[in-house]
Formats: sequence, structure tokens, C-alpha cells
Amino acid sequence: MREIHEILDAEESIGYTTVLKMLQIMTEKGLAQRDDSLRPFVYRARHSQELTQEHLLSDLIHRAFGGSVKALVVRALAASKSSKKDLREIEQMLDKFDRKKK
Repeated sequence: MREIHEILDAEESIGYTTVLKMLQIMTEKGLAQRDDSLRPFVYRARHSQELTQEHLLSDLIHRAFGGSVKALVVRALAASKSSKKDLREIEQMLDKFDRKKK
């Protein structure tokens, strides 16, 4: 817990109790797990980063974009300027996904 607080506090001043509350909420939601056998408690991610991202993104798509992946992508591209290189790479990824579906 202390290590997590130190990392977050280095980025932006954040209180220890705020970090503790965040970890408690994440544990309740199944995103983190707490090892009660150790003192101080040790918190770990419950799932891999990839699985967590998939879950959060799926939830975001349904809640904020009415289930439309297209709306999410359009909003993401409009929200910040993408380099031509990034756009080419995105286009290549889309082509690869399209080929997999066929």
C-alpha cells in the first residue's frame, strides 16, 4: 500500500487515505485483491493489464457510446491530433482485422 501511495504521490499530491479508499473500492469491484495475511496489507491486480483494459473499454463503449465502436474511434481520433504515422498504423491494423474476418 505504501509503495502505491509513493508512486501516485510522486505524480500528483494525493493523500494516503485517498489511495487506501481507491484500493478498497477496486477490491470490492474485483479489480484488485488484498492479502490479509501480511501486515501491512499487500494489494495486487486481480487480472492482467490486457484483460482489465478489455473489460473497462467494453464497459465504456456500452455506457458512453451506446455500444458503438465506431463512435468511440471517431471521438478518440477527434479528441487529440494524430500523426500521419499513427493514422497509417491504425489503417494497417484495421486492414489486418478485416482480413481476419474473411
